[in-house]
Amino acid sequence: MTDHYRIDAAVLTTPSAGVVTLNRDWVEETEPNLTLHGSAGGVLEVKPIPPESFLAISGYCLTGEGKLMFGLAAEDLDEVEVGGIGFFLAGSFNGWQDAIGQDVWQLKPTRINGRPYLVCTCDPEILAGDESGQFKFVSSDHRWLPVAPDALGSVLDGSGNRNLRVDPARSGRHRFAFELKERLELNQHYEVHLHSGEQVDARTLKPGRFFHRLKSDLPMGVTIEKTGAEQQTFFRLFAPRAKWVKVGLYEAGGSPADITWHSLVRLYDGAWEVALAGNLDGCYYWFRLDGPQDEYGNFDPERNILDPYALAILSREGPGIVLDLDRIERNEVNFVTPQWQDLVVVEAHVRDLVAKAPILVDEEARAGFVGLRQWIEHPQCYLKRLGANAVELQPIHEFDNVNEEEYHWGYMPVNYFSPESSYGLEPEKASQIQEFRDLVEAMHREGFTVLLDVVYNHVGEPNHLLFIDKLYYFELAPDATLMNWSGCGNDLRCSAAMVRRLIRDSLVHMLTFFGVDGFRFDLAELIGRDVLEELEIELKAVKRDVVLIAEPWSFRGHIAGALSKTGCASWNDGYRNFLREYVRGDGQPETASYYLRGSPWHFARWPAQTVNYVESHDDRTWIDVITENHSGDGWFPTLLDIQRTHLMVAFLMASLGIPMVHAGQDFLSSKGGERNTYQKGDVNALDYLRLLRFPGPHRYFSDWIRFRLSSWGELIRLYSAPSDGYFSIHRPAEGSGLAMVYNADGSLGNRRLLFAINPEQGETLVPLEEWGRSPWRQLADQERFQLQGIDLPFPIDGDVYLPPMGCGLWVFGG
Repeated sequence: MTDHYRIDAAVLTTPSAGVVTLNRDWVEETEPNLTLHGSAGGVLEVKPIPPESFLAISGYCLTGEGKLMFGLAAEDLDEVEVGGIGFFLAGSFNGWQDAIGQDVWQLKPTRINGRPYLVCTCDPEILAGDESGQFKFVSSDHRWLPVAPDALGSVLDGSGNRNLRVDPARSGRHRFAFELKERLELNQHYEVHLHSGEQVDARTLKPGRFFHRLKSDLPMGVTIEKTGAEQQTFFRLFAPRAKWVKVGLYEAGGSPADITWHSLVRLYDGAWEVALAGNLDGCYYWFRLDGPQDEYGNFDPERNILDPYALAILSREGPGIVLDLDRIERNEVNFVTPQWQDLVVVEAHVRDLVAKAPILVDEEARAGFVGLRQWIEHPQCYLKRLGANAVELQPIHEFDNVNEEEYHWGYMPVNYFSPESSYGLEPEKASQIQEFRDLVEAMHREGFTVLLDVVYNHVGEPNHLLFIDKLYYFELAPDATLMNWSGCGNDLRCSAAMVRRLIRDSLVHMLTFFGVDGFRFDLAELIGRDVLEELEIELKAVKRDVVLIAEPWSFRGHIAGALSKTGCASWNDGYRNFLREYVRGDGQPETASYYLRGSPWHFARWPAQTVNYVESHDDRTWIDVITENHSGDGWFPTLLDIQRTHLMVAFLMASLGIPMVHAGQDFLSSKGGERNTYQKGDVNALDYLRLLRFPGPHRYFSDWIRFRLSSWGELIRLYSAPSDGYFSIHRPAEGSGLAMVYNADGSLGNRRLLFAINPEQGETLVPLEEWGRSPWRQLADQERFQLQGIDLPFPIDGDVYLPPMGCGLWVFGG
């Protein structure tokens, strides 16, 4: 144990009260000698916090009677069905799951500080000889309650499991509260000092949770207000710890050297504001501000900061461009977003779609929105030939490319309102605003739902938000360094009130001003279920049929199960991983039937809640993943590679949920086995000549998509979860093959579908029992698809025959 006490944390819980946490339990007779230093200072009068309150943040504490208490707040059990279920303490000291059912380890109801808890109290000696001290809570039906990655004392056990841990040095007697007679100013630096003998330990006093609840309801960024003939341009910035804020303006086409700075006035709610005379449409602007200089702030009074609400931007550095939205033209398109279960999504990148498109396009236009619009409007556009009805564009928000020529996936955003300036023909005139709007309108005219991939879990460089307020906008580790569960160096604090509002306002802007139809949230685990639930309510109030899709993981964890109780759909990585192996003969028919039925209940409470896919922008292409070529290079796919691709798309389109393909997947697009090609435009650009090299797979994809969107496909495109008898599942005596009848119970009328698949390299027979005598008409096999029916020499008679690497689709009724 350490000889000297130290301060682990000093946190303001309100502007006039706080908590000091020491590195170990305080065992001295008198309270610790703590002093406050800064613009206000003096000796802090502290009082110990009851150890039981430590239970809420750590899962354990040492009671006043010297007993070790484990427990959790009863309201934390909203993730499980509580009725009639017992909960138990399980850990390294009691055999983990061996504790289930044992009364000594069962959590019993009690009240602590007026709140209901479930607790288990035992002798501290249980930890004797147990160096791990790890524990968790588990239900009587063997469901382990998840541990939040940011929970105090959470650890990984080496097998990917996150547990809580007892620290014998910290049992709840190391926390002290203080109150001040006056409020502290948040724009000042304060320190708490601990005096222990001749030792003095100092820690910055940082604002706590109350700080992240601060918010303003005023319009942020730039707004132009018109009263009769008079006009004013308002500039606002939320910066609650700033000492001062200025906005600098200069004319379009002018020089930054001509910039004129104007001081903003601090408002009561953490916002700053200035109103300048006239309509300043087209002017360029930056903010500057200053604040406390310590580990929780990156304030730099000489740095030009891009407005986080800028509606148009010249480049990643800024400046922002003042935009009068009333002058932007808009042609209304009568487009109705299909219901989610009726979507077939293609994920695509703006430049990849048009870079090698076989049309005459000005080379400058080919690099952005104008070129893509011209390709979309062309009668031979690849996306129209494929037949999908939704396009999910990789991020188009302003990102951190150094110049217009630099290829970029877009996953490093520097602003959430302006479309990427390098995709515009004249970014100095904010042309990207009208051009992206025109692109969305063109896609709607051509029948495409427009979805945007949006990145709210981290930001790119330069990190403008970091210079507005590091503590407010970013998740920080105990040593004040930026958290990195995104893998990109900085994680946004999406739970902070004005970060939530920034996300909401930018999404609403994309819906109402640009007319997009929905969003896919990158690394949505870092956004958090609570925030996603709030966004769902707010966005559906703006656009009732908005499409909301989450990538439900990060390096921190996976929340697809939790999201199944919301109105968000999720990318299904389990589906992706299974189908990649299944078409290679490695997978159980039971698992195949689970994914065909829409990954029900835990992952998806309703069919369209699962987004089924096997390839996205990340990592390798489908053909490079499954190719027989030992190099992992699918540029020259084998016959077996193509057969497996046919099985994959048949399975994908026969599965309940939202099917998604990546652009080029249908013509076996290959990156030569390369991985993570996020800066390689030449590798990612779609090679449309492969449409001529591999017309068979492309046609097979297109035919299955056409069927999926037909009236027969309604038996797959279910709105609500089907009854238990909707599917009739049949398996061969051996192997991983499968046959499944849809609408077996007749709940959707007298039409039936039969889908069968055999990923083995040997033929198989699947007995259909009573369904084997039905008048099935075959529409597809593993090579062809004909909606009018395939002419076969003999019908199904009891069993369905599947050749090696074979599949088929049959219908009857209607």
